[in-house]
Formats: sequence, structure tokens, C-alpha cells
Amino acid sequence: MDKLQYTIDEHQAGGRLDKLLSTVNEEWSRTQIQQWMKDGHVRVNGQTVKTNYKCSVGDVIEIQIPEPEELDVLPEEMDLDIYYEDSDVLVVNKPKGMVVHPAPGHTTGTLVNGLLAHCKDLSGINGVMRPGIVHRIDKDTSGLLMVAKNDLAHESLVQQLVDKTVKRKYKAIVHGVIPHDYGTIDAPIGRDKKDRQSMAVTEENSKHAVTHFRVIERFDHFTFIECQLETGRTHQIRVHMKYIGYPLAGDPKYGPRKTLDINGQALHAGILGFVHPRTKEYLEFEAPLPEEFENILDKLRNNR
Repeated sequence: MDKLQYTIDEHQAGGRLDKLLSTVNEEWSRTQIQQWMKDGHVRVNGQTVKTNYKCSVGDVIEIQIPEPEELDVLPEEMDLDIYYEDSDVLVVNKPKGMVVHPAPGHTTGTLVNGLLAHCKDLSGINGVMRPGIVHRIDKDTSGLLMVAKNDLAHESLVQQLVDKTVKRKYKAIVHGVIPHDYGTIDAPIGRDKKDRQSMAVTEENSKHAVTHFRVIERFDHFTFIECQLETGRTHQIRVHMKYIGYPLAGDPKYGPRKTLDINGQALHAGILGFVHPRTKEYLEFEAPLPEEFENILDKLRNNR
């Protein structure tokens, strides 16, 4: 484990330590430094400090750079549907039924396994189980994901998510006929008190959540809609549509048992747009609906 030491001078005094250290070495991201501070690898005058510590003249900063953690998630060759790739970012169209990242006891067959085989340069900010993963979509949701190939890209993409500047549009089929053409659901989401494995609209221990939707097509008992995320909470679209009385078709957790003949929720992340972390160019991608999704729509149209 490498050890480095710095002394704060008058020009650096008053600044946040995490921000200052991110300028010392261009390979160190601010997020990475904050994690080092939380793990006790950064000390000021021999003491651990919080990530928002303000430096003073004469402070002695000691950094113990941890050894790279051995990755026990193995690469697996997969036929990934790559929409875009360069040295910083990758955009992949995840198929329905694929888990995004491994979990304890389930370390094979995930998108991360495939990404590790496809490219060796993935951001390590989210740890060994989620290399490169900036955001995720549920197992039975298909569609586009952005992946960070280095920490600079990861930090930029996460900040864009925080700033709500990433464009994320989904197509979905819901139960019921929505009478209005447009709507916005502004309702906080947190853990369901009755079922800790589920999310719910609640005021307790929740986070702000906003989903915009528009109706694309109406059927006898279902509606085809497009949703745009303003925030990105767990199961957000699924929870919000259930909350207003139009649960997603096929949703095994939040929808009715009597539903369309589809394996999992009818939800597809079709449009993804973001600013490239390095070039600052706006990039936007669109993935067509999966064949199964299109077949369901054809059946609904024929049964009118």
C-alpha cells in the first residue's frame, strides 16, 4: 500500500480536502477520494476527517492508497448489443431477463460479466460487484444503459443524473385506459413498510420522485405510454403507475395477476441522452421495442 504525505499551504487553506486532493493526481476522482476518506485511508494530522473537511495552513495530509481489490466476478463472453463505445463511455441495449450486476451468491450471467469480457477498462467507483455501472434497470426491463470506462466518466455521468440532465424515456403498457393525454406524477418513493422487498409511495424515509408520461395509444383495457424520468428511484415507473391506478402489464410485483401474456413488466428504456464526459458533445440513442413487446401491441390492436 503506497503512502503519500502533503502539507497544506496558505493558498490551499479554506478549501475542501476532497476537492483539493482530486487536483493532486488527475487519475484520482473526487468520488474515489471521498470513498478513501470514508474507509480511513486519508488522515489529517493523524486523524480521520469527514469528506467536507476544510483545510487549514500547516495541516499534514497522509494518504494510504489501497491496493486494487481483487475482482471475483469473472468475465463471460456474451453477444452484447453495443450502441456506442469509446475510451470513456459505452452504451448497451440490455435484453429483458438479464440482471445488470452481480449480487452475493449470484455472480454469473449478468451484464457486468459480459462487460468484463468485452472491455478491460471499467470504472471502479462502485466497487468490485458493479464496475462501470452508473445506473441500472430492472431484470425484466429491456433497454439502454450508459457504462463508465474510467472514473472521470463515472463522476461526470453520475453528476448529470444528479442534475437531472440525462434524458431517459421509457415505453410501457399499463392496465386501464388513461383518459388524459399527458400527466406528471410527483410522489416520494421509499421502502414499503409491509413488504421490505418492495417500494411504495410514502412520506416516511422516502426520496423525491417525479415521472412524466404521455399516452401513445389506447386499447380496450390497456394504454401504451411513454414515460420520462426526472428522478431515478428504484422501481420508479412501476411504483408511480400503480399509485395512480394504472399498473404496468405483466409486472409480477406491482401489477394484477390477471394480465397480458408477457414474461415480466412491459417496460423498455428506449431513449437515452447525455453529455459526453470528455468532449462535452450531447449524445442521444434510441433502441427499438423488443419483438415480444411489439407482438403484444399487435395483439392488442387486433383485439379492438
